[in-house]
Parts: sequence; structure tokens; C-alpha cells
Amino acid sequence: MADKASRALVIYGDGLMPSLSREHTNIHKLASLGCCGFLALRNAPLGENEDARVARELAQLLDVPCEFDTGEHDHTDASAIFQKSCMPKISERFMGMKAAFCTDCSLAKSFGKDAGFTVTNVHELMEGNVTSGHLDQDKLDIPILASRLLKMLGLQHGDVVETNENDLVLVHVKASTESFAANALEFVNLLVGEIIEVAQNAPKISSRLHLSLVLSYASVPENESRSFLTFSPQKDDGNLSMLYPHQSYTMKEGKILNGIRHHHPMLIAQWQEAVTRRDMAQVFEFEEFQKHGGNLAILAERFIHEVAFKLWKAPKYGA
Repeated sequence: MADKASRALVIYGDGLMPSLSREHTNIHKLASLGCCGFLALRNAPLGENEDARVARELAQLLDVPCEFDTGEHDHTDASAIFQKSCMPKISERFMGMKAAFCTDCSLAKSFGKDAGFTVTNVHELMEGNVTSGHLDQDKLDIPILASRLLKMLGLQHGDVVETNENDLVLVHVKASTESFAANALEFVNLLVGEIIEVAQNAPKISSRLHLSLVLSYASVPENESRSFLTFSPQKDDGNLSMLYPHQSYTMKEGKILNGIRHHHPMLIAQWQEAVTRRDMAQVFEFEEFQKHGGNLAILAERFIHEVAFKLWKAPKYGA
């Protein structure tokens, strides 16, 4: 446990996991430095389109009320998913937390505003251009972006400013089309590398910066849904299978949840020097996390609460 509240930077690669390769060395380095695991999602409704998927998974990642709790919504209308009338602001939920949401996705920006984040475009934080609605790492100044993201958290010039502008900064990166997914992931790879380099060269920053990288799979092909990337422990077919306990990611507030997706989870690596545990995972891959990850699986809706705890903005949940 840290003796001071952390500052959190969350980088969310929305739907970028299928584009990951061994060439993304900075992403794999983060996995080797930190603690890795899975964030379990709920099943996607039939007929869900891409915008609705983005909205639904953001709602789970930040645990905000959404129409998927009742099942009464248009699966193709992302704007109908959120229960805006009862969506509390993030500062109300987490003891006055100050949070920023950086994205170039119009749907995500709308969500961030409704959830109480201060919203800005990623390209506004750097010198360079974002053209055609997608991120091109060759036209972006990654060091400038990294510096400005850290400055938003009060981390600058190798030191920690106590009068910080934000406690949490979430960077949402999504390719406008599948053909630009590789560019978007390389952008994430370069940004992660720059953040790690800055932190490792500044002990005061590395001891206070809680860095999370989350990558998701986006839409899952039906022919892969039950046999590929399954992280649920195997059950015996015998009589003892009835005694198998419910896993924690299948429960919320003491109640068993129906419709948990036991495959294609979000993958997460978290690092804060001398605070997070360091597991045996060496690369950012599903099989590696399953064998050597230290966190196994938690419900995606618990993620924001775990981060808030590191910021001293929420009580500890679970063990």
C-alpha cells in the first residue's frame, strides 16, 4: 500500500487486441513490469452494432447504469443504452474525484461528458495532425502527448505537484475502421513506451503513477464464441461439478449475475513502481495471462472501483 494517493493514467485500446503482435515491444514490456489479468464482460445482445458495442463496453469498464441491466433497449442505438437520467457524475461516485477523458471518438466523448469527465480530443494535446478520423503515429509527437497527459495528473519535470488538475486521466483509442487498427495500436505502443521511459527516469513519478493498459477484442465472431480464448476454469462433468463455487467475476454486490461472457475478455496490465505486484507474465497475450497473470479475472465493472481505491477515492473491495 502506498503512503500517498496515486495518480491514475488509463489507456484503453478499444477493439485493438486482435492487431497485437510481438512487434509491439512497449506493450509487452509493460506486461513484464506489472500485474496482468482479465476483465470479464457481459454477453453481447444479438444484433448489436459497433457503436452499441463501444457504448456497452465503456459502460461496463466505468460501471455506469445502462439499459443492458434491464434488456429493454434498441441494440443498434448507442444513444439509447445509457440511463442518463440516473447517471451520477464520477466526482459524486468517488469522493470528489477529478477525471479527464481524452478521445477522438464522438460517441465516447458524449459518454464521457454524461459521466462527469472533463473531455478533450487526443490530438488537441499534441502538436501534429489527426487526419481522416484516425490516428497516424507518424504525424504525432508522442513525447509531447505523454508529457501533457502526465502534466494533467500533476506529474511533471520529474516531480509531483500536489495541486493536481486531475486524479484520473483516461485515454480512449479506437480505430475509425478495421484497416486503421494497426496504426491505432502502434500509437498505443509508442505512448506506453514513452510513459514508461519518463516514469523509470523519475522515481518520484513512478512511485505515484498508476498506469493501466486495457485492450479489448471488439465484436466476437460467433464461430469463436464458445471455443476460443476461454478463461473460465474447467468444470468436471461428474457429480462434484455441483459443488464448484461461483467465481468472483460472476457476482456483483453479493448477487450472482447471468449472462457473463466467459471468453474474449478485456486484457489488462497495471504498473506502479513498488506498489503493484509483479507477476510472471512476460508478454501481453491471452495465453500468457492465463498461465502467469497475477490477477486472473475480475468483473469489468469492478475496474474503476479498484483504480479509485489506489487514488484513495473508494474503499477496498474484496480481498
